Parts: sequence; C-alpha cells; structure tokens
Amino acid sequence: MKRKIEDILSTWNEQKKPLPLMLLGARQTGKTYILEDFCKRNFENYVYLNFFENADFSSFFQNSLNVRNILTNIELYLGKKIGIENTVFFFDEIQECEQAIASLKFFAESPLPFKIVTAGSLLGVKLNRMKSPFPVGKVQIETLYPMDFEEFLWAMDETLLASTIKEHFLTNLSFPEIVHKKAINLYKNYLCIGGMPASVKDFAEKQQDLLLAESSIKDNILTGYLADMTKYAATVDAVKIHQVYRTMPAQLAKPQTKFMYKMVEQGSNAEKYQTAIDWLLEANMLLRCSLINNIQAPLSAFVVENFFKLYLSDVGLLTTLSRIKYSEIVQADNGTFLGFLTENFVAQTFTANKIPLYYWNSGNRAEIDMVANLADGIIPIEVKSGRNVGSKSLSVYVEKFKPPYSIRISAKNFGFENGIKSVPLYATFCI
Repeated sequence: MKRKIEDILSTWNEQKKPLPLMLLGARQTGKTYILEDFCKRNFENYVYLNFFENADFSSFFQNSLNVRNILTNIELYLGKKIGIENTVFFFDEIQECEQAIASLKFFAESPLPFKIVTAGSLLGVKLNRMKSPFPVGKVQIETLYPMDFEEFLWAMDETLLASTIKEHFLTNLSFPEIVHKKAINLYKNYLCIGGMPASVKDFAEKQQDLLLAESSIKDNILTGYLADMTKYAATVDAVKIHQVYRTMPAQLAKPQTKFMYKMVEQGSNAEKYQTAIDWLLEANMLLRCSLINNIQAPLSAFVVENFFKLYLSDVGLLTTLSRIKYSEIVQADNGTFLGFLTENFVAQTFTANKIPLYYWNSGNRAEIDMVANLADGIIPIEVKSGRNVGSKSLSVYVEKFKPPYSIRISAKNFGFENGIKSVPLYATFCI
C-alpha cells in the first residue's frame, strides 16, 4: 500500500486547507515511516509529537482544545515560533491521547492553514471506544494494509513483470510458460514472506533467498500483536482475544462454511467471543468475510448474521503462526495448508484493493469462495491453490444467478473459456 498511500498524501498536500489526515492500520505496516518520509520531503518545517514515547505531550491538550492555545504550548516547548504556512504537524501514536483526537475537529475548523497527519497502533480500537465525541466529517481517514503482491513485485525490482501482468489480465492472453512459472514462484515466495514491510525489506536485501530470510521478524511482530492485546484490552477480554487469534490456523484449515466458536473453546458461542472478534477486526489484525443469502446489489443488505469467515491481515503472519516451513510451500502443488494460505491471500488482496469480502453458499450443495460487485456486475470468484480447477459449485451458482461471467483464481495461466475468466494467483491484485 505504500505507493497508493503516497498518491493519497500527494493529493491531500495539494489542497489549500486539507482536513487532518488519520492513517489507520495494524502495527508494523509502516504508518510512521510513510508519514515521516512524506513530512520531511514536502515541508520546510516538521513538528513530530509521539504520545507513546512522551506522555507529557498530552498536557498540550488538557486544559483547552483551542488550537491557538495548543499551538502556543507547542511553541513554548520547542522554544521557537512556528510558521504554520510551511509546517506540517505529525501526531504519532495518537491513540494515547484522546484529547488530541478530539482536537482535530477544531484544527479542521480553524481559519489558520494547519496541516496535520496522525497515526497510531490500534487506532481503530481506540476510535470505537472514545469517551469524547469523534470529529466525524472533520478527518480524512485512510487505511494502510500490508504490502500486496504488486507492491511485493516492486520491492523485488520486478516492476516490468507487475505492469505486464496487468496487461495480460485485460487481454486474457496467456504468458509463456517460463514466465508463468517465474511469477508462480514469486507468488509462493510471497506466501512465505507476506507483506509486512520489515519482512519484505529483509527478503529483498537477502537476494530473495528464503534460506537467508530472517524468520524472527514475523515472530517479533506476532509477539508485539499479543502484547498489544494485553495492553489495550481488559484482562478477561485479552485472554479471549489471544484464544481467537491463536486458533486461526486451525479455523482456516478445516473445510467449514463459517467461523466455529467451538474451536476456540468447547461449548462457547458468539455471546462469549464476539467482543474479542470485534476487537481484532477493529485492530486490523483480522479480516471478516460475510455470508450473503442473495445475489443482488447492495450485497451488504443480504448478510447473514453470525455466519462469517475470518482471515489474518497478512498471509506471511499466517504462515508463521501456522509454523509452516518455507520449503513446504515452495515444493507444494496442492494440499490443505496451501489451500487456506491461498484463500487468505485472496482475502488480504481484496481488502487492500477495497473490495468488500462476501461469500455465498446454498446449504450443502455449493459454496462460492468470494462474490464481488465489480464494474461488470456481481461476479462469482472461485479460489483454487493448484491447477486442478474442477468444481460443481461454480456451475450451480451460474445456473441459478446467470452472472455476466465468472472468475477462477488458480495456478493456471491467463485465459477465458466457457464464460470463465482464468486469473493466475499472482494476478489477483488486478481484480
């Protein structure tokens, strides 16, 4: 998402008086790095306040949310006057100061040309639990997701391949087999490494050698996630959040049609664990794919309550949490673990590209992995981890709903036949 967020930031910066920008996203997705780099490159002056590193910064906002008073407090601390016309303010880890979040409304309404960007870990959790009114309509909210496969290709210096994949997606012309195999191998590397920036950077610096890649990076990220659960949730909730997150590999490995509470704890139900799931969703650590019972726009109107699947925010973290060896992924052509990694990869890619996650089934007769309202209409999307693409479910769906065409994501090459658009796994980002 780095380049995509940079495009958003560029547009934001061109405005004479932009709304304060709030960048959401899971921990370690690169929020601070992107905003800090943007601030340093585009402004003469840059004021950085990190409310986690220095809790005393919160005192700037305690007695008054008048923006002139806040500005005076910051100037007194820095020991100099601030020319706001050429200055950007970066409030980092803003979740640690609720008053700073509330102040964004007054910065947005001020006639002075303030430019403010904000970020924070678990900011989504904080926003849903604020005691003060959230500045609705006064903040531009964007979300930074882990790097998708296109951005992974850019990081591997494969920009030509990335752009050519887009061309073949539009034309449905197949790649030469040697190029197709290369792209599939890169895709498998992505299943191992994932899209967390630190992990991708390390892999690129290690000459794309999985044997040299530092696996402890993702272990440390997972440890940080678990620590956040303990820090930002009540003690009882933290235990439940831990339990849900740790059972995700087992949930995804089972061929079931919805999230099973009994896999978290025997005899448990939605009442006991829904709060924990909501917390993980708000923290951008999990992604929700909802069951729909009708194929009609808007799909959100036909969501079946309490029937949903959950995926991890990053497939590389799922690989690490599942303790799957890189060599097993690279050598596999099919198998249970490759199946659920692939499904998670598609869910992660769709989320990064702002495609809402829905699936459909007709009881025990058929199930479609993803259903998306695209430019051509509501399209069924079947996901396969290998080249074996035989399935009755798609035929059942097509007969019932008559879509303009169907999409099958698999290890097969590009193509279009019998109303089915064949999309190689590595081209999922093009959908």
